[in-house]
Amino acid sequence: MRKIIGLALAVLFSSQIQAGDAAKGQEKSAVCTACHGTDGNSPLGMNPKLAGQAEKYLVKQLQDFKSKARDNAVMYPMASNLSEQDMADIAAYYSSQKVQHTAVANQYIELAQKLYRGGDADRDVPACIACHGPQGNGMPAAGFPAVGGQHPEYTMATLKSFRDGKRANDENGIMRDIVAKMSDEQIEALANYLAGLH
Repeated sequence: MRKIIGLALAVLFSSQIQAGDAAKGQEKSAVCTACHGTDGNSPLGMNPKLAGQAEKYLVKQLQDFKSKARDNAVMYPMASNLSEQDMADIAAYYSSQKVQHTAVANQYIELAQKLYRGGDADRDVPACIACHGPQGNGMPAAGFPAVGGQHPEYTMATLKSFRDGKRANDENGIMRDIVAKMSDEQIEALANYLAGLH
């Protein structure tokens, strides 16, 4: 009986959360601008660009910060005060913005393009394009993030964090399994390549 009541309450609560409202999300994201920029294009390489990111992915990250499934001392206090509706609204705002891309140094293109498009059979690394799309826009319905236009510094830190097991909120350990097989050279090339991918 308790399970049925709990399920009914969960359904009732989830039905009260409306789809994200970008206008409300812009207001609610005011505190985010110092690190992520007013339009989600972070001015600092260590902070991720949120502009153009899929709503589903952004909501999941905020939920994970709040629950500490993704442990981050800076983001936990920010996310812990957000309701599910706040998360949906903020995600709607940032997903409606356009990410800014940067030029890619020639030294990274050949290695990274091969890895992104075809993977590395010798290391058993699949092609990034399979989950993140030809232009790095991700797969919003599946919750796979957009990676095109992201800061190289942030991408390198994130990939190494997956590889080292410091970040473990990827579905079924997908990213941890993949990045565990990648070299530092591949990570650096890929991170720089993604900054201009669109």
